[in-house]
Amino acid sequence: MKKEQLLSMLKQTLSDFRLSRGEKKSIKEFVQHYFSEEHELAVLRSEAFEIARQELISPDSKQVLEWLEEVLKVFVPQSKSTKVDSQAIFSTRQDCVRTIQNLISFADKTIDICVFTITDDRISHQLMDAAKRRVKVRIISDDEKAHDPGSDIFKLKSFGVPVLTDRDPNHMHHKFAIFDGKKLLNGSYNWTRSASHHNEENFVVTDDRGLVADFSTHFERLWKQFS
Repeated sequence: MKKEQLLSMLKQTLSDFRLSRGEKKSIKEFVQHYFSEEHELAVLRSEAFEIARQELISPDSKQVLEWLEEVLKVFVPQSKSTKVDSQAIFSTRQDCVRTIQNLISFADKTIDICVFTITDDRISHQLMDAAKRRVKVRIISDDEKAHDPGSDIFKLKSFGVPVLTDRDPNHMHHKFAIFDGKKLLNGSYNWTRSASHHNEENFVVTDDRGLVADFSTHFERLWKQFS
């Protein structure tokens, strides 16, 4: 299933005969997450060749080969490095929603979310899809914002996603999420369409083990506190 999903992603990138930096990063993260063995990577290289071979009869065959060259750079064994992978994302210059959607899509075990508000239904629908895949999703949000028009908090709760809100006159103002206990998203970005289209916002995505551990500990403390 994951291989078919990856091959579908590859074919989509071939539509314009180039592998953009963003597409390459998404595919690389997907490969690193689901395919670690050399024989699996060898199969993927073979599949990429087959996709390219079917296009070589077109007048754009030179561009197909350039695409293939970039794809094959993704399907190489990764060294066991302790190097931290971090990325800063800024709205509205970059596609914050797509980044969040990809993180949700790649998660296969747990997603712990602690955000002030969620009104962007593109993200909410992705979370529901994750829950359907039996990913354990938990959400902590602000009690007052949960009742705002357009809030998706109670919609997610009615869908079966465990949701807790604070019971405090002060706001639960965090905006962070942890994916599979391995990757952290944290920043000013609210999960709203306004943040996506209008506001100057930011978040950082990192796999720094120390930061992931610190935020995971804080999430568990809040989950216990608001239960």
